[in-house]
Amino acid sequence: MNSKTAAKLLCESADWTLTQLSVYKGLYIAHMIYLGENDGEPLLNESFEAWDYGPVIPSLYHKLKIFGNRPVKETIFWNLPIENNNEKIKTIHDTGRHIKDFSSAILVNFTHHQKGAWARHYRPGVRGTKIPNRDILEEYEWRYNEQDSSNSSQL
Repeated sequence: MNSKTAAKLLCESADWTLTQLSVYKGLYIAHMIYLGENDGEPLLNESFEAWDYGPVIPSLYHKLKIFGNRPVKETIFWNLPIENNNEKIKTIHDTGRHIKDFSSAILVNFTHHQKGAWARHYRPGVRGTKIPNRDILEEYEWRYNEQDSSNSSQL
């Protein structure tokens, strides 16, 4: 699925309350969950990069940056068709409904975890460093195992 379609689905499921920053974080979380629950099959057909404010898909950033810190509006996606993949759509909708009440700061905290894939690839001020899906999958695995073993607080 392309990132713009996924962003539209995420925003819809969060009642169009998400800022662009929350969209990037939400898609990263949905992508991680989908990788983990589908034997490494990616949710999105584009790569995340390790930017200063976390994992970002550059093509989506260039589409959504006009919103600044305001909620993303439906009009930006007016002509996007929705792909028919019920598992992917369900993962995105579940994620959107779950994160819609979280602040951007909470989502940044989650995606910037020192053991996470973003932190492993982040270099201050450098854009273009891809975060490999295998590292995002590893992040899912340690988060899932940590949650199971210690019942630690997760999103």
